[in-house]
Amino acid sequence: MSIDLTFAVPPFGLSPAAVFTLTPVDGADGLFTLVGEDARLFVLDASVHLPSYSPELTDEQAAGLGLTSAEDAMLLVVANPGESGTTVNLLAPIVVNARTSAGAQLILEDQDLPLRAELARR
Repeated sequence: MSIDLTFAVPPFGLSPAAVFTLTPVDGADGLFTLVGEDARLFVLDASVHLPSYSPELTDEQAAGLGLTSAEDAMLLVVANPGESGTTVNLLAPIVVNARTSAGAQLILEDQDLPLRAELARR
């Protein structure tokens, strides 16, 4: 089942679109495509692929998405497949309010997280 997500600010590099469709990839648990007008990203559900990843949002970031509890947040990370493996961006996750379908790619402040973390094979 696909979900249309609305971004107040499009994810980095995907302007000018503000509405994207999040679609699960068949046969790949926790892998999605995020598709806009002329762009497509692969994103991973952090709860499936990175269960220990627990970044902290600022109060302003949470308020901007209308998040009142952590349970309402869906945390996605951008996946970058490459010849030597797949990396994920842990410093700028995409956070979605599961109740409202509002999303934002947020830069995490004061957290020592990599832009390109190797994704361990499962």
